[in-house]
Amino acid sequence: MNGLDWISKWAHYSPNKTAIVETWSEKKTSYAQLNTMACQTAHALRERFDIEKGDRIVVLSGFNTAFIALFSAAQKLGFVIVPLNTRLTKHEINFQVEDCGARLVISQEEFSHLVEDVTAPTVNWDALASETTIHIESDISENDPIFILYSSGTTGKPKGVIYTHKMLYWNSINTELRLDINSNDITVNCMPSFHTGGWNVLITPFLHHGASVWLTNDFDPDDFLLQLEKSRSTLFMAVPTMLKLMSDTKSIDHVNLKSIRYIIVGGEALPIPTIEYWAEKGLPIRQGYGLTEVGPNVTSLHQDDAIKKRGSIGFFNFYIDGKVVHDDGTECGPNEVGELWLSGPNVTPGYWHNEAANQSSFDGEWFKTGDLVQRDEDGYIYVAGRKKEMYISGGENVYPREVEQVLQNHPDISEVAIIGVPDEKWGETGAGYVVLHSGRTQTAEEIIQYGREYLAKFKVPRYIFFEEKLPVNDAGKINKRALLDFFTNTHKPNNHENV
Repeated sequence: MNGLDWISKWAHYSPNKTAIVETWSEKKTSYAQLNTMACQTAHALRERFDIEKGDRIVVLSGFNTAFIALFSAAQKLGFVIVPLNTRLTKHEINFQVEDCGARLVISQEEFSHLVEDVTAPTVNWDALASETTIHIESDISENDPIFILYSSGTTGKPKGVIYTHKMLYWNSINTELRLDINSNDITVNCMPSFHTGGWNVLITPFLHHGASVWLTNDFDPDDFLLQLEKSRSTLFMAVPTMLKLMSDTKSIDHVNLKSIRYIIVGGEALPIPTIEYWAEKGLPIRQGYGLTEVGPNVTSLHQDDAIKKRGSIGFFNFYIDGKVVHDDGTECGPNEVGELWLSGPNVTPGYWHNEAANQSSFDGEWFKTGDLVQRDEDGYIYVAGRKKEMYISGGENVYPREVEQVLQNHPDISEVAIIGVPDEKWGETGAGYVVLHSGRTQTAEEIIQYGREYLAKFKVPRYIFFEEKLPVNDAGKINKRALLDFFTNTHKPNNHENV
């Protein structure tokens, strides 16, 4: 038993404790059963497929008990799990399989068509079934990788982020210290299996602390609320879109969610009315910030500060160092916007076989996030936007997040996204994509006039486009790349107004 093998520890400490529940099958798996399944999986991988420490195994699958057992087997044998986005094309899948040098591909049946052309051997979960367990003597180091997690690739080819056992441990410790996780906790997870948020916001910290995880892969707001009630969840993670869909259901007024301490929200900052809505339901919200390369759990805003420090992502978690810097590397003062740099034991050692990305992303021990933030006098951090999203209008820097936060306070606006677009006079200007609350009406001029009350003229978007919904990526964040492509390709869609 190696010190990085969490499931075998809990199989010894609390063998009958529920580790995993599949909501669709109602199958419950104890820590003892999960450990046995992981040992059998490890045996099948080693004996049938010659999998050794350091080998990469690509997986295309939703979460299930077998996938969690595979994670435990990776902690025992030292192979590397590469979970891929099941929404990619065959061409994109092939690139990532080749890029990571996969020794084996495990595919759920419904995704088997995506891996028809890969060169690595391809199997389904049944191929890992075994009646034999093995005694494992592992030489795994904390600096060995356990995951390679590919970025979305919005600015070029996807980059494979190396995620080590050391990162896994320290992320769990940081999460536990800020969220008060213990072995009595329960969560329902519906975040995707190919995203660091799916694995490392709650699942792996819960497994490290002997807590219970209910798995679901298809987010239906009514069913998800019922699962939260049925499981007696104590906390869960959501993205803003999920909370909106849940608040619009009929179920929200009929489910008993009194066991939940708070909701953890990542991605976009929540509007104050949303925070107040859930608070009235007795469900405080803890907002945070994270990224695949660091943690991912980097900051947390305590629920008691949700209103007082509206729009903030809180401050750094326990074992994370951070600073906000100007372009020349000097540190910013209070309320000055700069790039967020991070260091600590939960920072990735780098990108898989991508030295150019490593050179541009690191400055010694510091990882350069590409996110623009500012800190107030109390040390609370506020996101201004992505460095690459900032645009320059008439020589002035414009941070889309600042504009979005102002427009989000308009009583008729449900969602808003701001992007920088070309402008003949000013070089660049803003284009705002707006979703109104049901039954509300506004014109572009009215929205722009509202913005002028609170923002300098150069920050107010020239264009306003009204949409029924905004595109989101697989992490549930607004997909600004799609909005920019939409603007570039159409410029004047049928339902737009510009001023």
